[in-house]
Amino acid sequence: MNLDSVMQELEAIGKERSKKMYMSNGAHEPLFGATTGEMKPIAKKIKINQPLAEQLYATGNYDAMYFAGVIADPNGMTAADYDRWMDSAYFFMLSDYVVAVTLAESDIAQEVADNWIASGEELRMSGGWSCYCWLLGNRKDSEFSESKLANMLDLVAATIHDAPERTKFAMNNFITTVAVSYIPLHDKAVEIAKAVGPVEVNKHKAKSKLISALDNIQKAIDRGQIGFKRKYVRC
Repeated sequence: MNLDSVMQELEAIGKERSKKMYMSNGAHEPLFGATTGEMKPIAKKIKINQPLAEQLYATGNYDAMYFAGVIADPNGMTAADYDRWMDSAYFFMLSDYVVAVTLAESDIAQEVADNWIASGEELRMSGGWSCYCWLLGNRKDSEFSESKLANMLDLVAATIHDAPERTKFAMNNFITTVAVSYIPLHDKAVEIAKAVGPVEVNKHKAKSKLISALDNIQKAIDRGQIGFKRKYVRC
């Protein structure tokens, strides 16, 4: 399949309802409103195709950019390639659920994510923290430095309340993910969650809301999910 045929198939599975939902979360035209579930049969036909992924991502069409992440070759991309993709990730569903997810299946994931976290840019930081969430939920505990993750928890505690909006969501999720998926620091993550307390988000909207890592951790404990690891990161 080539770029034109994939774009035609994505348009054919687009739904107005999905399009409106994506736009309510920050997506903008062009987009079709294709759902991830309906993308799977197209992905099965293509499998991994980095050149086509690059063409799709460059269209600026949200659905095409998302699908690019599904068929990309994570280890076929360099740190510069991931930075380039992040430059075009104009809202969190691209930074956190496309670029960060693709990065999480690469060998350079932690190195790139560390740079993004240190960048001071909202979506880069959000993507970096989110990448660690995908990594922790998939890879063996032995692949991580316990002291490094402990320091990252301390950084979250010290900065989350003053962090940019989307970064707050990702940092809050990081606390939860460490507690659930990285057994060596479960207790510390719980203590950090208690120290951080509820985090206010959506201040720019008519009504702000509070998010709580501690509540999410307790739900996971109640469901018996401590130690959870997913088999795959990408859909």
